[in-house]
Amino acid sequence: MRRRFAIPLIAAALAGLWGAGLAHLHWQGGSVLLDRLEAPLVDLRFLTEGPRPAPDGVTILAIDDQTVQQVGAYPLPRTTMAQLVSSVGRMQPRAVALDILFVDPGPSEGDLALAEALSRTRSVLAAAGLFERNAQQASASAGHAPDDLTPVQRLLLPIAPLAGVSALGVVNIATDPSGVPRHIPLLVRSGGQIVPSFPMRAVSVALKRNPVLRDGEVAIGDVATSTDDGYTLALRFYGPTGTVRTVSASQILNGQVDEDAFREQIVVIGATVTGGGDAFPTPFDPVLPGVEVLATAVAHLMEGDGLVRDTRVRLVDGAMAILLPVLLVLLLAWHRGVWGFALIAVVTAAWIGLTFAAFTRGIWLSASLPLLAAVPPALVFGAAELWLDRGRADRLSLQSRTLRRFQPPSLAKRLAEDPAFLMTPVRQRAAVIFIDLSGFTGLSELLPLDETREMLRGFHALVDREAVRHQGIAASFMGDGAMILFGLPDSSPEDACRAVEACVGLCLRTQAWMADLPDAIAARIGFKIGAHYGEIIASRLGGDSHQHITAIGDTVNVASRLMEVAASRDADVALSDDLHRAAGDACSIFQSGFLEGTFPTAIRGRSGSIPIWLWRTNRSLMHLGSGERRRSPF
Repeated sequence: MRRRFAIPLIAAALAGLWGAGLAHLHWQGGSVLLDRLEAPLVDLRFLTEGPRPAPDGVTILAIDDQTVQQVGAYPLPRTTMAQLVSSVGRMQPRAVALDILFVDPGPSEGDLALAEALSRTRSVLAAAGLFERNAQQASASAGHAPDDLTPVQRLLLPIAPLAGVSALGVVNIATDPSGVPRHIPLLVRSGGQIVPSFPMRAVSVALKRNPVLRDGEVAIGDVATSTDDGYTLALRFYGPTGTVRTVSASQILNGQVDEDAFREQIVVIGATVTGGGDAFPTPFDPVLPGVEVLATAVAHLMEGDGLVRDTRVRLVDGAMAILLPVLLVLLLAWHRGVWGFALIAVVTAAWIGLTFAAFTRGIWLSASLPLLAAVPPALVFGAAELWLDRGRADRLSLQSRTLRRFQPPSLAKRLAEDPAFLMTPVRQRAAVIFIDLSGFTGLSELLPLDETREMLRGFHALVDREAVRHQGIAASFMGDGAMILFGLPDSSPEDACRAVEACVGLCLRTQAWMADLPDAIAARIGFKIGAHYGEIIASRLGGDSHQHITAIGDTVNVASRLMEVAASRDADVALSDDLHRAAGDACSIFQSGFLEGTFPTAIRGRSGSIPIWLWRTNRSLMHLGSGERRRSPF
């Protein structure tokens, strides 16, 4: 019993430690495997939720194929960029943010024109950080302490005339191993300074409020946005390309845009031109322009509708990574049948369903971490238990086969189905047969022990086969004899007839068996059979450590004494008139020999007499000489 509970508890503890190790990796953001497993599950949740309408406060001014075709050059000349900024600025936007790197000087008149246009509006220019590869991946995993910001090796800044008139923001986007943008680092560390991201700078300029950093969130104005560790913003895509309101730059150049088109908007200017290279795969679109990714982050900071993946969420992930494997192991230990596996499926489906439901509320619970923590321990424990169960089953099967040799098959089956069978004695009518070898005791004094044993094995096997063939049970073997019952475990109207048929079968088979023995042995032994029908008491006999099922009562005693009658009358079988009448005229098996009777016969140890019948085979008659015999109506 201790081992039975100790193994599951140890397995559950090991499963919990495995989950805790994965939870630690998840907390540190150091598991690429978890990220790779989580990515398709996140995409599936996006697709299940479906596209959402983007907020109204953000508009993309797209440098698209039409614009490039109209201008005839790409990148656009800076005089053209100045024209776009000036046109948008006159429409009173909240801010104009250019997702374009101006790191190389152009014609002086173009640079000056663009600087002049930028100076007349609240504007943000893009800067880019050059990251180490492992730092970029760590940023994508967002597994840093709050004060450990993503470091950049070098910043690519706009040229001096432009940088002096606009705010700067880093446009880097952190992707997962599959290339899907997942996070925006809101703050990066460059040398001794902290540089804000492009989206956060754009919102800050638009609202004229500096960001306020708190534990697990960034607040700009009245809107607080949840952030992951290291102040990274988890992206919650709105839909495919164009979900964020987009206006072609060619419409501005052609004067086809209404004067109020950009009023009170944060306008993000960026390239969507085919082949521009600044595009990312997302769950909704295999090619989403980078400018729309940044516009999505801007909308999150304006509305506070990004994905919540903060310390509290990661604590829930870690707790489930420990609890779920422990729970699955305990469920497997409790029940490995259909209900146990059904409960495991329900628990697993419940967690997956919870992650989907939470995602629709903007909460990004990890689906991969608890599953990766739970599935391997459950599989290993389940496989180990199945292996142990197979070993137990083999041992139990061997024990069962061994035990069945000590109980007749029908009784063994009944006991397996009803362990309390015959705990309370039962009175019922049954047929009882006794068979015994005569002369065997004297013979056993002469034979070696091994030969004696082999003779008994052959005789007992013969008796057992005949009992089973006629649907009786060999209730006990007593040295060179046996008792056969017809009526256990359940009585039948055919019991008496089957007993009569068994008597004849035993005579014929025993004579054939004796004929195969050496003449010196066969000449010294014989057999006798007694059979009776009546009420018996079927019960278990024995002590607490060992019991056997048997029958007792006057019917059993009479059947045993009838063997003496058969021996004294030189008959093969002595059967009571009660058995003869219970078998009925339909039981004609005695036609294979000679039946005579009835004879009133006294039974040793019993008062009075009972009518009996005697039966002999043809072979037995050959040894008796001639004489009148009255035939049975059988």
